[in-house]
Amino acid sequence: MTTPRSQRLHIAIFGRRNAGKSSLINALTGQSLAIVSDVPGTTTDPVSKAMEILPLGPVVLIDTAGIDDVGELGQLRKKKSYEVLEKTDLVLLVIDPEKGFGEYEKDVVKRAQETKTSVLYVINKIDLYPEAKKSDYPEPKVFVSALTGDGIDELKQALINHAPKDWTLPTVVGDLINPGDVVICVIPVDKAAPKGRLILPQQIVIRDIIDSEAMAMVVKERELIHAFNYLNRKPSLVVTDASVYNKVAADTPSDVRLTSFSILFARYKGDLQTLVEGVTAVKNLKPGDKILISEACTHHPVEDDIGRVKIPRWLRAQVGGELEIDVKAGGGPLPEPLNEYKLIVHCGACMLNRKEMLSRIMQAKKAGVPIVNYGVIMAHIHGVLHRALSPFPHLQAIIDETRKDMKEEIEILSRLKKRIYD
Repeated sequence: MTTPRSQRLHIAIFGRRNAGKSSLINALTGQSLAIVSDVPGTTTDPVSKAMEILPLGPVVLIDTAGIDDVGELGQLRKKKSYEVLEKTDLVLLVIDPEKGFGEYEKDVVKRAQETKTSVLYVINKIDLYPEAKKSDYPEPKVFVSALTGDGIDELKQALINHAPKDWTLPTVVGDLINPGDVVICVIPVDKAAPKGRLILPQQIVIRDIIDSEAMAMVVKERELIHAFNYLNRKPSLVVTDASVYNKVAADTPSDVRLTSFSILFARYKGDLQTLVEGVTAVKNLKPGDKILISEACTHHPVEDDIGRVKIPRWLRAQVGGELEIDVKAGGGPLPEPLNEYKLIVHCGACMLNRKEMLSRIMQAKKAGVPIVNYGVIMAHIHGVLHRALSPFPHLQAIIDETRKDMKEEIEILSRLKKRIYD
């Protein structure tokens, strides 16, 4: 199976124009992937390439525009380049010995420190400037010639040595189950998924169950109750699509843990506790408030789209009036100014790497705006959030503290069961 881009270590290459950034990508990949030219400013927008660097594994290399770009367009290109830091795990700062280590390079280092991104200094063109090895450059550093390939193997080893130790994603579900457990995955037919395929969170959860030596049983929501009757023992966990929370919560015995793909991904890609805390802001919303719906991908909206139709409709019903809803789709940081929003509702982030999602959460925190994800807010709206957090008792406690009466959710579930089975 091809490793999804969002699960790869992201390495961004920064440097001045004609420092050899594109040549370095070609040397690392052994392919002519990036356009190489003596004309300054050949690279405009950031260009990404997924590849393998063994034994580091799957990575994404990102080529950026020159940090010394000039003019109005040059400033825009630099802005795009620096936005890449939001999803970067490691920076390769390419230095041209002729230009040396100056204010442009110091600015990259400063910005990398602000995003807590490690920097590896790559002194290029040693075929032209062999004396560069005697110069004083920051550590950690590697001397290479992207043109001749000299030092490229040493650079690959340095990538392995200096990759962030915590970049690897935590298991999505494996730490919640034991070998031999049965996990039921409830997967309705998703209109947004290509025919014959599961959406990415479902694929990853099922694969992680298998990798954890457990057994995945996949059913649609209407077959769930039959699955319980079919098994000769209770499953360890039920994982559902958030769109069928009600039916699944009604059919799952209270002593069986229940959660959703979206909640698992909130933990897998970001900070589940912050997103659970964010849902408590829903009760403070008032008609006229501004809400930001943030989607990581630019999918074509379907009828009754979850982010653009269902959640806004539910929120309007919750506050009893109109809300001003903005939708931001695609990568990059959240739109500014953020503090004009009363709540940010984020998708499951399956198309973002973990650092980019954490960066968005930190951006929201800095602006003082509560942030929640689709799975958490849908569980809250349907009155099953406490139930959907059953694998995470410490987070259930957050909900317990904010609810006026825990019996409210039990009553909602009772009404749901009656509605479903009557």
